[in-house]
Amino acid sequence: MLGGLRATMQRLFTPPARLLLRLGVTPDAVTIAGTVVVVVLALTLLPTGNVLLGGVLIGLFALADSMDGVMARLSGRTGPWGAFLDSTLDRVSDGAVFAGITLWFVLHPDLPYVTWGIVASLACLVLGSVVPYARARAESVGATAAVGIAERTDRLVVALVAVAFTQVGLPVVVTEVALTLLAVASLVTVVQRVATVRRQLSPAGPVPHRPDSTDPEA
Repeated sequence: MLGGLRATMQRLFTPPARLLLRLGVTPDAVTIAGTVVVVVLALTLLPTGNVLLGGVLIGLFALADSMDGVMARLSGRTGPWGAFLDSTLDRVSDGAVFAGITLWFVLHPDLPYVTWGIVASLACLVLGSVVPYARARAESVGATAAVGIAERTDRLVVALVAVAFTQVGLPVVVTEVALTLLAVASLVTVVQRVATVRRQLSPAGPVPHRPDSTDPEA
């Protein structure tokens, strides 16, 4: 949904990316700094009820997430390490955002249908971590699982917009509905990825090793 917007942002980020590289800033430094900022914003502004400011600032940093990739391409530093670091820290940022939304509901028990909001945001937090894990685990066993009905940035933008606009009059129930739909979309994506991997692996012979409780990847 936001692929075209991200492409536009990458073009806009090219000049500042060149400047940062000339100043000696590395793509890894930008990745880490962006994650730290998002985590701090998500766990301070959202739980305290400053959801409009928090949503806007976090959204801007989410759109700026491609800055490190632009820098890596310009400097010829693209590779598996950068992809690993970026993907890992994305999970940290996502977790902080949905944890902040959950805390917003917990710390404001006067919100309508607050229990619904807590459950929906927790579901987004958990399932949002399972979605990328399913893809990564599929690739580790020789399959691909690049399917799904909602990308990471789409999920973040929908959640942040819904939460942020409650401060300017959007009914909280709309946010709770949006979070519920995001949780359902994440669950559907997990099921799609499991089914896709099953189809890819079944014709080749026995199902690959399934980790037991002692496997660190379980």
